[in-house]
Amino acid sequence: MIERKILLNPGPATTTDTVKMAQVVPDICPREAEFGKVMRELGQGLLQIVHAAPEKYSCVLFCGSGTLMVEACVTSLVPAGKKILFLNNGSYTSRAVEIAEACSVPYVELELPIDRPADLAKVEQALEADEDISAVYITHQETGTGLLNPIREIGRLAHEHGAWMVADTISTLAMRPIDIERDNLDFCMSSAQKGIQAMTGLSFVIGRTDYVRASQAFPRHSYYSNIYLQYESFERSGQMRFTPPVQAIYAARQALQEYLAEGEAGKWQRHEQTMEAIHEGLAELGFREVLPREYQSGLVAAVRYPDDAHWDFEQVHDYCYARGFTIYPGKMQQLGTFRLCALGAITAADIERFFVIFREALEHIGVSVPVH
Repeated sequence: MIERKILLNPGPATTTDTVKMAQVVPDICPREAEFGKVMRELGQGLLQIVHAAPEKYSCVLFCGSGTLMVEACVTSLVPAGKKILFLNNGSYTSRAVEIAEACSVPYVELELPIDRPADLAKVEQALEADEDISAVYITHQETGTGLLNPIREIGRLAHEHGAWMVADTISTLAMRPIDIERDNLDFCMSSAQKGIQAMTGLSFVIGRTDYVRASQAFPRHSYYSNIYLQYESFERSGQMRFTPPVQAIYAARQALQEYLAEGEAGKWQRHEQTMEAIHEGLAELGFREVLPREYQSGLVAAVRYPDDAHWDFEQVHDYCYARGFTIYPGKMQQLGTFRLCALGAITAADIERFFVIFREALEHIGVSVPVH
């Protein structure tokens, strides 16, 4: 009964009606033990997505967007006298660098090309050049381009040099399969509105419990988003330190159940099929993607604007939006790009319907098809 919109932006993602309706619950004070039990069950369930053993790892829930989780990791996990190394090949790691700068967290930035995965030799050089690096940070998928970084190999290098491995998996967790041990991760993070296909307002970090406890002694660069303080509060009282996003948590619980029912392999296969339909539709219309397929995450396509005087992204967006499809501007505007994403509760059939509308939009504004 709820109008279905197909979101081809990189999040929030399209949700099921059952997830939407899970928010319609009796009012409850979030300090009730009953609600604390809901949060605990959710946190334990989220560990399963990355195959994290509950006796070794903890899931710490926060009220906020994915950027809050980036801030929590950047500001909570650097010991006194140490630094965090940012492997920066995209706009989302650039955001993490800006957070470190704003919050006075000591850091080293390794700037890398934005159109290829992180160069492991350069990562190793950066680690060898500074013995004060205690954590390595990278974005698994740089969503501005769809670039996929080799977290497993980088994590191995980090561990060989005695550093923790911290990955922004906000736009990959619960879509691309991740195994926290196998992929050499000590901390990874996400938001409910991304891979589990729930609602905005709830984010979480999964990390080694002994490392979370060790961070108690680290400098605190944030009051609200400190990981240890949030962890300690929940372990002691069964509650977040501050007001949780109550309805978003009920939606996330339902979304987690739907994720587990679909299964890791089945869900990833659906995203792969959806992305393949995007590739095929773009190729048929003559559009060129920015990155070669072997560099892509399989979830985001960054697409070059056509060389046509009639092209107008806003007009194409508005035409598609009025017909139930949302497309998104790119992060490489010096080239002129837009993005199509395979996140959320969508299928290849939805993409086929989208390209009918997209072709209509091009013809409506006078863009020649196939495009040049």
